Amino acid sequence: MNTETAMEHEPRQTSGRLKKRVLIVDDDASVRESISSVLQEAGYEVLQAGDGEQALTQFDSRQIDLILLDLGLPNKSGWDTFEGFTSQNPTLPIIIITGQARQAKMAMAAGVGALMEKPLDAAQLLQTIQELLNEPEEARLRRMCGYSRELLYIPVAPRRTRAGAATIAANHKPK
Repeated sequence: MNTETAMEHEPRQTSGRLKKRVLIVDDDASVRESISSVLQEAGYEVLQAGDGEQALTQFDSRQIDLILLDLGLPNKSGWDTFEGFTSQNPTLPIIIITGQARQAKMAMAAGVGALMEKPLDAAQLLQTIQELLNEPEEARLRRMCGYSRELLYIPVAPRRTRAGAATIAANHKPK
């Protein structure tokens, strides 16, 4: 990812912290590392968890601004983990990242902020994160309560993507 793209998505200071804190929950270490590299280059503080139980433990002990959550997790499913997060903080922005097909209806019913299918496009991921972090809390509450059916749905990118697009876990290499 180039520096210009990272600068466009640089987080602003919040609650005395300079960086927004993102928790990546995915059982695939290479995916976590790839996403982590992209987010750190863009100025985010990143925490990682390899399963739902570990994620909920980290969530209990730290302030998290946004979660990237895979659905295919060991020990505790992605949807069960989602429920654990939202029961503690219903307005927390959560992006579901998955290789599983046909999850849009469930994501919409659950009030998910965004659903992105793998492999992820780095620029699209950063844009989606920024949109959710800037979303007014009232809009988030309406979605979570079922009053709004808005869902940022980013299906898997076609095989022929534009030249130069960074696809996470397919061609983005952590530094």
